[in-house]
Amino acid sequence: MSYDLVVIGTGPGGYVCAIRAAQLGLKTAVVEKRATHGGTCLNVGCIPSKALLHASEAFEEAGTHFADMGVIVNAPKLDLAKMMAFKQDGVDGNTKGVEYLLKKNGIDTYRGTGRLAGAGRVEVLSEDGGNRMLETKNVVIATGSDVTRLPGVTIDETVVVSSTGALDLKSVPGKLLIIGAGVIGLELGSVWRRLGSDVTVVEYLDRILPGMDGETAKQFQRILGKQGIAFKLSSKVTGVEVAAGAAAVTVEPAAGGEPETLAADVVLVAVGRVPYTEGLGLDTVGVGLDNKGRIQTDSHYATNVTGIYAIGDVISGPMLAHKAEDEGVAVAELLAGQSGHVNYGVIPNVVYTYPEVASVGKTEEELKKDGIGYNTGKFPFTANGRAKVNHTTDGFVKILADARTDRVLGVHIVGADAGNLIAEVAVAMEFGASAEDVARTCHAHPTLTEAVKEAALAVGKRAIHI
Repeated sequence: MSYDLVVIGTGPGGYVCAIRAAQLGLKTAVVEKRATHGGTCLNVGCIPSKALLHASEAFEEAGTHFADMGVIVNAPKLDLAKMMAFKQDGVDGNTKGVEYLLKKNGIDTYRGTGRLAGAGRVEVLSEDGGNRMLETKNVVIATGSDVTRLPGVTIDETVVVSSTGALDLKSVPGKLLIIGAGVIGLELGSVWRRLGSDVTVVEYLDRILPGMDGETAKQFQRILGKQGIAFKLSSKVTGVEVAAGAAAVTVEPAAGGEPETLAADVVLVAVGRVPYTEGLGLDTVGVGLDNKGRIQTDSHYATNVTGIYAIGDVISGPMLAHKAEDEGVAVAELLAGQSGHVNYGVIPNVVYTYPEVASVGKTEEELKKDGIGYNTGKFPFTANGRAKVNHTTDGFVKILADARTDRVLGVHIVGADAGNLIAEVAVAMEFGASAEDVARTCHAHPTLTEAVKEAALAVGKRAIHI
């Protein structure tokens, strides 16, 4: 078969790229090695984790907060198997939805592992050992990422698990030790803490959420600590010994010092992700990689080999599903002769714990490093009417605006529904809004969004409710 475009991988970046290309009239095919579409995100990442976050939050609410609102119920009992079925139902609905969309747009699907076999050729290797050769004018590599392994630590997905195994535990671990205080570790730690685990997070750095705004991360750590998650920062795991269905974890100070041994029923390795390029045949066609194993591309997502492009987790930039989706649309439009573009300065990042953490744009640390003068406006949810009445007053909204132009440069939110609140300021930043533009926009009352308006007012030292 001959195509205008073959996309290898149908995660968020790949399937969106294929759909947009088909909309623009390109004859398109996708290659997917899983039995279902959606990649890591829909199958063993974003979607199932959000299902468990939602279900575990409801479980905790019923057990600890319902009575405060006058809703008297018996103490909730956990049916973990049913909760996992709830999770899987959501996964199935999403993956089947992608399959429907691909068919609706006339996109051919080939099951198997895609491999670059030369100029304009993609070989599809099926599980039964068969193969098929596709001819194509262009190829987009969208194979995503894999979990980062720790040297000397074997992941067995039973006692020592990756994020995949942590989404499918058969029982609630008495003690859960998490290696890494990034987004994945904190989200999954929150799930199992709510369901009854004693959770300890070990992080090499002296802070959680590396790369996010420092003040925001510090406040968030305090909130998680009050919830019962313990942290061992500036610490490194030097060994994990598994015996009799449990683990002994050796932890040392990052700067060196006396080791200690922590017992755990389950150890979650959550130290990041790496680009997945294994078996793609990149060497065969000479596609270049950078020193982090990522596929090198130019501003139009083209590799050094004509007709081969790459998007998402396999190239530089944040490993986020929505970043991959936007890149998928951009490269499809570029291939169709349009002007595809992604604004990397306005890509939101969200931690879906409770409360949520959301950010977009620059952190204070980045602005200071770049020597950019800025003004800060901050507003706590303790002063927001809706947050007060809902008893969801943890956190704040912080807006960073250019000291000279008042243009919004970054926004950081800790609080209930922060992942949705960040969208407003992302749109504002996309259109180059100033803090005063946000402040002068009428916000409905009573809503949590009023905290965003008040933070914008605070940039000019004129907040009303503090």
